[in-house]
Amino acid sequence: MLLGGAERIAFEVDEIIGEQEVLIRPLGPQLARVANVSGATVLGNGRVVPVLNVPDLLLSATLPSGAGSRSGASVSEQHTPSSILVVEDSITSRSLLKGILESAGYQVTTAVDGIDALTTLKTDPVDLIVSDIDMPRMNGLELTAEVRAAGELADLPVILVTSLSTPEDRERGVEVGANAYIVKSNFDQSSLLEAVQRLIG
Repeated sequence: MLLGGAERIAFEVDEIIGEQEVLIRPLGPQLARVANVSGATVLGNGRVVPVLNVPDLLLSATLPSGAGSRSGASVSEQHTPSSILVVEDSITSRSLLKGILESAGYQVTTAVDGIDALTTLKTDPVDLIVSDIDMPRMNGLELTAEVRAAGELADLPVILVTSLSTPEDRERGVEVGANAYIVKSNFDQSSLLEAVQRLIG
């Protein structure tokens, strides 16, 4: 691939599965700043797939070595990747968060709400939770409180990624024991990865 008419850049992929025309849907203002992703599409089987932004990829590829995510580099050097549970009722947001974390080298499982998350935690221990707040059945604040009240899970780090942005919302997150609070309207994947790196390495 040419850059600036002279420099060539190549991207390696594990496998080319196929080629198809798709309708690209915007991520919306809540996830407008996800690096290297221009939108998402829904495949025929219902799977949500992020669509790469080629100009962004070219710019990322030309960054000086080490200027990218330090989190991803650190995780890739570990023998056993840390595991993260993403709790999000929106399939688009859930898929994008999963993709960001997996690209940084983490093992990721998902849940659609707090009840689903607690059920998952009984059989699949994780190193950290990334959760939305506004979800059906059990929201992220209730989930965090349940985690803090459970003896074996009490020290499990929790990052809340939510559209709720008022000081009162942040205060409620702190009160229930969240370790970090990220607002979706200001979402930047580097902020998420830095928070994860700070909490679990």
